[in-house]
Amino acid sequence: MLLKMLVRQPFKLLFILPCLTFILSCSQSDAPLNQYEHAIEGAFAAEISQNGDYSIISSIHHGLSLWDNRQHKLRYQWQHRNAESNDVYIVRISANNNYALSASRSEFAIWDIKTGKSIGFYQVNDSPIRDIRLSANGRYVLYGQVNGKVVHIDLQTGRRLEMPIHSEKVNSVDLSANGLYALSGGNDHRAFLWNTETAQIIQQFNFKHRVSMVKLEDQGRYAFVADNQKSSQIWDIKTGELQSTLIYSARQSIFSSVRFINEGKQLLTGNGSKILNLWDVDSGLSVQEWTVTPRKATRPKTAVVYSATLWDGDKIASESSAGFLEIWPIKK
Repeated sequence: MLLKMLVRQPFKLLFILPCLTFILSCSQSDAPLNQYEHAIEGAFAAEISQNGDYSIISSIHHGLSLWDNRQHKLRYQWQHRNAESNDVYIVRISANNNYALSASRSEFAIWDIKTGKSIGFYQVNDSPIRDIRLSANGRYVLYGQVNGKVVHIDLQTGRRLEMPIHSEKVNSVDLSANGLYALSGGNDHRAFLWNTETAQIIQQFNFKHRVSMVKLEDQGRYAFVADNQKSSQIWDIKTGELQSTLIYSARQSIFSSVRFINEGKQLLTGNGSKILNLWDVDSGLSVQEWTVTPRKATRPKTAVVYSATLWDGDKIASESSAGFLEIWPIKK
């Protein structure tokens, strides 16, 4: 009947279709089950630990802070020696929940989550940091720079490996949990998977546009690589074959966060327009979509999804630039 109505009234087509699109998208976006404020006027950066226990936030009023998400309380407040609080624009938590990392464009710091003490500050003077990662045990650090270099450091031995593999600035890097494998992507339309012990390139990924996001699955089975247009791919690392390509509209093309969950069976992505998506890794299809809550005073009313993870096995937790930790239901 709807088809007949559209055929008979063609001038109403432009009005009806946007309404249908709006209704469908809204039906996929449930209200959060719980919401907790972690930054009063929003956050510059945030990351949730893999198991959801902690969040590290860089914000205006709290500076650099670590939150206990289970008890919902502020645990530590930290500060860089040579950077203002709003200079810290990257924060990370190690996979074993023992270490946190914070970085400005010219330095990074490692923190002990159990004691709250600083483990060390490190200067980077040759070129600004674009992205940085920490291994599970806090021993290895990987960062990418504006000059195209990717640097791997063993903080115990001091071994430093510089890989000038990109001809333009690096946009995204990731490090395996054991620190032995690195993935990097840059403005040169390429991404590289390589061994940090031998400096051997394992696989190269070529794109038509700038590579904006890379991510490794925790067990080393998959690599996610996306450009800044509409190409987002999941690769099987063991076989070197393409596993799937995410299917989405242009408005979701640039991701601000990515994480594999459910033993690599699903993928969580966030973008700069409030959208949080759950994907099926095998098919590349979106399973569920949520819209994170922006702050009421912001114009326009939007928020960047900084981080998301699986929460208690049956929910999703997210942190955004609005400064909220939000818990979302997963449809059964």
